[in-house]
Amino acid sequence: MSRLAVAGAGAFGTALAVALARDGAEVLLWARDRDLARDIAATGSNVRYLPGVNLPESVSVTAEIADLGESDPVLLAVPMQALAGFLDVAGPQLDGRALIACCKGIDLARHQGASALIARACPAATPALLTGPSFAADIARGLPTALTLACADADAGEALQRTLSTPTLRLYRTTDVIGAELGGALKNVIAIAAGIVIGAGLGDSARAALMTRGYAEMLRLALPLGARPETLAGLSGLGDLVLTCTSAQSRNFRFGLALGRGEPFDATVTVEGVATSRAVSALAETHALDLPITRMVAAVVSGAITIKAAIEALMSRPLKQE
Repeated sequence: MSRLAVAGAGAFGTALAVALARDGAEVLLWARDRDLARDIAATGSNVRYLPGVNLPESVSVTAEIADLGESDPVLLAVPMQALAGFLDVAGPQLDGRALIACCKGIDLARHQGASALIARACPAATPALLTGPSFAADIARGLPTALTLACADADAGEALQRTLSTPTLRLYRTTDVIGAELGGALKNVIAIAAGIVIGAGLGDSARAALMTRGYAEMLRLALPLGARPETLAGLSGLGDLVLTCTSAQSRNFRFGLALGRGEPFDATVTVEGVATSRAVSALAETHALDLPITRMVAAVVSGAITIKAAIEALMSRPLKQE
């Protein structure tokens, strides 16, 4: 396995570096925060974001963007809302390489997914996406995890699948980048709603209904934008939806849980579904699509309506055929 890089030393980026290095790869882990990079290099672990996990010796750490230009492929594990800014700076170093986005969401300013942002900043690069039901802690511990690798170039996708698969990280490939992106983005919004349902004490039956209708919204948006239904029914859509709506390891679910309980939530924790709910609501309006759950999540997180009002609005919608 050739030398590769992971840009982003949060929990997920660090976990990917650990998993790939454990399989024999030389991995460069880039951290935006120089103090964090020094701490990881000095201690051999990322206590801030992934405590209790030791990095293999084949993981090196840097805070220099120029160092990323020496690796191929490069996994982009920066937050979705920071990806465009990162590419504006790092694009000249990364162009011409395989760039695999590992973030989930829709850019709030441009209403675009990660692959479009990569193509804009690095026109000679090969954009790809790594997404699906996964938690950083599970990947870092070597627990079996299956993900979707989406790449419009089928041959490049097959090569990346071979490069990035490990004995515990099983990758399924697809050329449906749009479907994989939208599945990963929209499930975060539905996960916030699921957390609100449980936090507000509405019960598991209500959560199951919410997940089912949320999946219908995912299809309602993704298919007109060019996604294939089988992609949304796979790991990057339904699989990720199930995981993030049912586990407290999900930051989006925990955020919704806190909202439902009326409790504060750690503002330093990235909750991608918050910005994505606003971006998707704008997309839905542009395409004249009815996404009531997404619209209510966007309204609740912005403080435009109360949770009680949102629940009443959803429950009072006209009766219809499923």
